[in-house]
Amino acid sequence: MSVRAQEQLVCSAKGCRATATRGVVWRNPRLHTADRRKVWLACAEHEQHLAAFVQLRGFLLEVVDVDELGAGDG
Repeated sequence: MSVRAQEQLVCSAKGCRATATRGVVWRNPRLHTADRRKVWLACAEHEQHLAAFVQLRGFLLEVVDVDELGAGDG
């Protein structure tokens, strides 16, 4: 991944500007079709918090390295 691409991967946690290394992949089945995958980017510090937030609601699909995110994730 290029330096420029890494600069654009900012953690989704409120107020955090750290570079994201993980993707928290989730879907709200009441709003999104089965093929839809929403992603919150996470730095190491906020990965567990963001994943727990969507897991508590039953929305968590998986947590992956940002390099594993596909073009359809988002």
